[in-house]
Amino acid sequence: MKKLKYVYVLLVLFVASCKLDEIPVDTASNQAIFSSEAGMQLYANSFYDILPGTDVGVFQKDDLSDFVARNAVDAFLAPNALSPITSTGWEWKELRNINYFIENAENSTVQTKEHFIGLARFFRALFYFEKIKRFGDVPWIQNTIDIDNDDVLYAGRDNRFEVMEKVLDDLNYAIAHINLESDATSTRITKNVARAYKTRICLYEASIRKYHTNYQQMASAERWYREVVNTANEINGFTLHRSANLDNSYRELFIAKVPYADETILAVALDAGLQVFSSANRRFISPTYGNRPSLTRDFVKMYLNLDGSRFTDDANHFGQSFVDEVQDRDLRLKQTIRSGNYHRTENGVPVISPPNFTQTYTGYQPIKWCYDERFPYDDESRNDNAHIIMRWAEVLLNKAEALAELREMNATEWSNTIGALRERAGISSAVTAILPTSADPYLVNYYKGKFTDPVLLEVLRERAVEMIFEGLRTDDLIRWRLGELFQSAKMNGMFVPALGEYDLNGDGIKDVYFYQGERPVSSTPGIAYVNISTSNAAGQIQLSNGTSGEVIWNPGQREWVDKKYLYPIPLADIERNGNLGQNEGWN
Repeated sequence: MKKLKYVYVLLVLFVASCKLDEIPVDTASNQAIFSSEAGMQLYANSFYDILPGTDVGVFQKDDLSDFVARNAVDAFLAPNALSPITSTGWEWKELRNINYFIENAENSTVQTKEHFIGLARFFRALFYFEKIKRFGDVPWIQNTIDIDNDDVLYAGRDNRFEVMEKVLDDLNYAIAHINLESDATSTRITKNVARAYKTRICLYEASIRKYHTNYQQMASAERWYREVVNTANEINGFTLHRSANLDNSYRELFIAKVPYADETILAVALDAGLQVFSSANRRFISPTYGNRPSLTRDFVKMYLNLDGSRFTDDANHFGQSFVDEVQDRDLRLKQTIRSGNYHRTENGVPVISPPNFTQTYTGYQPIKWCYDERFPYDDESRNDNAHIIMRWAEVLLNKAEALAELREMNATEWSNTIGALRERAGISSAVTAILPTSADPYLVNYYKGKFTDPVLLEVLRERAVEMIFEGLRTDDLIRWRLGELFQSAKMNGMFVPALGEYDLNGDGIKDVYFYQGERPVSSTPGIAYVNISTSNAAGQIQLSNGTSGEVIWNPGQREWVDKKYLYPIPLADIERNGNLGQNEGWN
């Protein structure tokens, strides 16, 4: 994938321009490419660069969401930071690359050309899906543009709903013509990869049509939800990964060097020998590198108890200490954050590792994508654990949400989707098999009363805890039209009964000292000192009740306005082509 770095001849064929009015000219014969299967395969490798990059990875996309406290406010949410002048993303080189291939492959005599055209159309669908999410209406272009074709170069944008129909056509073509059903390495595009992506894309589109009522497309949402269900039913050969120890079944998916093919549908296998790495450890653990992401307490409250009961139904849940609140919970919690007897190693030597307040703002410190060994991963971008892009759990969640939206969830489907995920998380099958009948007041309140159906709410709970740090949460809030959560979600952390020293993992050793004013002296070596501010200024940590309560981190002012459901068209591109127009509210 990413390591297949442009060895192919496209560098000769295309200039580096990214603008619609700077059109490449063919400067070399394409016979060597399109007259052989090997040539077409080499060219098709270039399409994989559309997939998420491995350095920041899908694991950092959720940093922007309502569940993650981070070091600062992104330009997307900072007041007055996003504008047509600062907006980016209106690049089209990848599309020209794809369309050039399709045009020439259609005239090829290679017997397997339909497979390669299917690959190209799959990636064209992904390209357009990302553009539509970002900008809404976009020009649909399915041919290589001639340098003097002003009708296309300076045309306006096409209706996003019409373009999404073409995206669906491309996905269906890919599913029909890609000749690989599955791939044991989980690194190549197959029919099942195309089907899995189709469930993601169709779920997004269905939600946009249902919840963004300003588009007046509500009546068409059902068809897209049904596409999700029907396509999920066509995927075969996958199950939820389970090791002998449920305590590790979930997390080991994300720290394996070789993808677990039982659940992983698509991944990038990183390679230390080829110097292909990610920066997962540094971005999650380093106090200075990356966003220092920390999960919020409001998110942690969503995890069920091991007996299947709701944590927030306990009237005393707010005042529970960290040590107590992480006990007897859904097993994914301790596989997602540091808690209990979690250990790391330093040069192979085990080290007890409670939440480290020099690295976390809230105390809920992620471990999901991180190696337990400190060296060299915390200090250098050298993670070589597989970068998972799509897995079976997401397909189950996509199907479950679509069924819930269609009001067609039944006991069997529940057991096969949400129930199966919860059973892997250690929750009793006797509980997981039962369809919920009462809406969780905590979730109703969290989602601003938008969702009240008991089944749908539990699907959303499951989606949150199962898929955290897999790059879906920001898109979820957008498609549900819940953008206000970007601004209003509390960046809250663990409960602190009073200033002083605390043991965070129950081993009898104090780990953190919360104080105000002059820094105290502790006899505990290595203790983290947290100055509880009396100011609510940006960059300060407070307690919700002054000297007690939940940790509250203030990354800075966040602002949500509904025009941010779409990015503005960059000003430079509008100046180049005045027919593009601008998205509402951004003039």
